[in-house]
Amino acid sequence: MAIRSTDARWGAIARSFHWLIFVLIAVAATVGLIMVELPKRPNIIPVYSFHKSVGLTVLALAALRLLWRLFDRRPREPAMPAWQRWASRLVHGALYVLIFAIPLSGWLFDSAGGLRPLHWFGLFEVPKLLAPDGDVEDVAEALHEALFWVLAAALVLHVGGALKHHFVDRDDVLARMLPWRTRRLRAAAALEPPSPAPAPPP
Repeated sequence: MAIRSTDARWGAIARSFHWLIFVLIAVAATVGLIMVELPKRPNIIPVYSFHKSVGLTVLALAALRLLWRLFDRRPREPAMPAWQRWASRLVHGALYVLIFAIPLSGWLFDSAGGLRPLHWFGLFEVPKLLAPDGDVEDVAEALHEALFWVLAAALVLHVGGALKHHFVDRDDVLARMLPWRTRRLRAAAALEPPSPAPAPPP
């Protein structure tokens, strides 16, 4: 399993970041949608703390993923119309922005509320971004919720585009990010030119 990406496939580290962040976003979203419907009682504090901890984890992993992208190559793009290429880049760019913006807005919301210390899974305290401020709290809460629904729409476009590539265009865009190798991906890898042999020592 290649650690770094190749022309035909994302590497193990890039794929791990992709799927781990996706799973954590799904967990945070599910918990977030459930907890806002729960009665405001002290026994739901651990649920809120878990949601916040998962969000901070997404933020940290997103930063590491972006840092890794500076050193990792990108698999080749399949042939596609220019508008699809630009649409893909726009959706991917929006996803990166939202993956940072949503946890940050949640962190700001928690900081401005100033109700209690913020702990990451109970292991250590996370510093506040600012002093308690009711006006900022209201704005951050509204922004956090609005950005979540924008993310949901962007994910629908992202998943829809990946499925179109796989089932309609029948290229390897989805296959190269899957944790396992598909027959289509093995065929694409077989067409890659072999790596040049190292030069003999002088």
